[in-house]
Amino acid sequence: MLHILWSLVVGFVVGLVARMLVPGADQMGLFATSLLGIGGSIVGGAIARLINPPEPGAPFHAAGILGSVVGAILLLFLARTMH
Repeated sequence: MLHILWSLVVGFVVGLVARMLVPGADQMGLFATSLLGIGGSIVGGAIARLINPPEPGAPFHAAGILGSVVGAILLLFLARTMH
């Protein structure tokens, strides 16, 4: 249960970072920002883990966080082009 809560919090923060880095994305609400960050965390984090697997038992994986932000930015650009 704690893992799910942590994923939601990290996803929200990742969505905020992606929203700050992409110009013109300020009109998104908090719920959309959270969904964007969670989606980016899933996609980008999975890709980062494939490229650079974390150490066994490591509580923090820097490549996963960076991949999550990149994934959220990609999802934001994709959403803007489809809208």
